Amino acid sequence: MSQTTRTGAPPRDESLADLAARHGLTVSGARPPLPTYVRQLWGRRHFIVAFSQAKLVAQYSRARLGQLWQVLTPLLNAAVYYLIFGWLIGARGGMDDSEYVPFLVTGVFVFAFTQSSIMSGTKAIANNLGLVRALHFPRASLPIAFCLQQLQQLLYSMVVLVAVMIGFGHYPDLAWLLMIPALVMQLTFNTGMAMIFARWGSSVPDLAQVMPFVLRTVMYFSGVMFPLRWMVEKKVEAADWLADVLAANPAAVYMDLMRYALMDGWYPSTIPAETWLLGFGWALVLGVGGFIYFWKAEDRYGRD
Repeated sequence: MSQTTRTGAPPRDESLADLAARHGLTVSGARPPLPTYVRQLWGRRHFIVAFSQAKLVAQYSRARLGQLWQVLTPLLNAAVYYLIFGWLIGARGGMDDSEYVPFLVTGVFVFAFTQSSIMSGTKAIANNLGLVRALHFPRASLPIAFCLQQLQQLLYSMVVLVAVMIGFGHYPDLAWLLMIPALVMQLTFNTGMAMIFARWGSSVPDLAQVMPFVLRTVMYFSGVMFPLRWMVEKKVEAADWLADVLAANPAAVYMDLMRYALMDGWYPSTIPAETWLLGFGWALVLGVGGFIYFWKAEDRYGRD
């Protein structure tokens, strides 16, 4: 029996869903399968890069010093932390300026990369609802683009970081090449976290107001301004386990990997080899897991 009548009408017992499937029609805005979604993202790679660059240029477009603030902001933060933690409190862990200043600047720059990526991801959907509702594209493009924006900002800052290293006697060697895998792992981790918070932020707009306080707390527990293990062991007797737990948090891990790559002296020698495994593990679990978690809600973004 033919599936249609001579006039092209569907048989009476065929549902509209079966008819749509037979002609290759799908529900508007439906979540595609994961492999298809990945291919769609790859197809939008030029848009993602262009969007991230446009956001980077626009970030300081109204400031007189323009893009110089990409470097000045973390440097000013480092100067404030040096004054408070390095001079007033004396939380150096026995390091002199030739070690503490590179230690501090590296921590500030690297933590800012994670902090800014998470904050940008939290607002990625909520602040771009017009774009989300007007155009059809993989929504993961937005948090990925914002993480690329923060990576570009970090790369500008790396020029200053290299100058600080050389100025305080930490000269380039083969270990500096370890910056590349460290940054790749951190970018993967940051992107996964940005996607997780983008999903949460799309349904809970107030999350963007809470996150600065959460991230500031994480900063103080990650050893940005002081050697984490030294501080914990100084304040809590027989607390090696607590120092290990705090040092395993991803913000501390990626700072330590960059310090290990760039610095010489006392502090890098205290970083255990398993820190690299921790960095890879955090990148794999949060990077892949965050992407899948975001994809599962692809059909809901812009409708809440």
